[in-house]
Amino acid sequence: MDVCMFSTRGYDRASFTAALAGSPHHVRFVESRLSLTTVSLAEGCEAICAFVNDDLGEAVLHALAGLGVRHVALRSAGFNHVDLGAAARFGLSVVRVPAYSPNAVAEHTIALILAVNRHIPRAHDRVRDRNFSLEGLVGFDLKGKTAGVIGTGKIGALVARLLWHFRCNVVAADPVVDPSLVELGVRYVSLDELWPQCDIISLNAPLMDSTYHLVNPMTIASCKRGVMIVNTGRGPLIDTAAVVDGLKSGQIGSLALDVYEEEGALFFEDRSGDILDDDVFARLLTFPNVVITAHQAFLTTEALAAIAEVTLANLDDLAAGRSCPNQIGV
Repeated sequence: MDVCMFSTRGYDRASFTAALAGSPHHVRFVESRLSLTTVSLAEGCEAICAFVNDDLGEAVLHALAGLGVRHVALRSAGFNHVDLGAAARFGLSVVRVPAYSPNAVAEHTIALILAVNRHIPRAHDRVRDRNFSLEGLVGFDLKGKTAGVIGTGKIGALVARLLWHFRCNVVAADPVVDPSLVELGVRYVSLDELWPQCDIISLNAPLMDSTYHLVNPMTIASCKRGVMIVNTGRGPLIDTAAVVDGLKSGQIGSLALDVYEEEGALFFEDRSGDILDDDVFARLLTFPNVVITAHQAFLTTEALAAIAEVTLANLDDLAAGRSCPNQIGV
């Protein structure tokens, strides 16, 4: 099968090239994001492979179908950027990689907690400038703190376990209770109970109507003053303007993000020579108690290999006309 892969970087090419050894598929690597402007690059391909910030709305899907594309292979778990109804109408099958490396994202979550708590980026920059002062670098012990995990799927469950190993008191909120976490000592509570008792809150929930702007002025106000909020889930779980206000007032003590509500216009590109026109994001960058990474939580050798292997296995199923366990629909 001929496949056009959009939004590719060097690490994508390396992992897919290795996985393609002996595969019947031919992949055309394209750096550009998928959009109405670039959709013509998929001409002659039966399938496209897309990432989280590619445009898979109705207009683009219609154009893909018009080019003869039959399959959309996501190399991600999330699919909220796909108009599944339109895909079904245009006869496009959609497959995804449901769990390529929960460990990668969970470990990055802990790395962000430690980095923002112990001011690692600031301390590193100071030492490089030969400033060895420790003023302003005071953190706190994780031991004994109450950590809340919102969403205990594969990633959230691992985050809860890692925090438990730091000897935090771990509470969780999720409609589905994980018995193995309860056995470990994790307490499940309602969201209303979780906000006011936590020193640290990790967002690991999927993006749905019910979780959009989960962190908002009302929930921020109900939090313990000085709370740390960490988001490695989905950007729109957070109302960013409300979080900026929370940081300014001190209600939020620190913030660590790997995802951002409007990241599609920013992430995965080198914009070091650009002037940011996103005033909210620019304001976030001014806070000394904020650490941001650009959606890199998934980026490990193991995760990239898993993404490539599962994506190609999905394409194998589609090419053979078999049922694919990772196919998604309306």
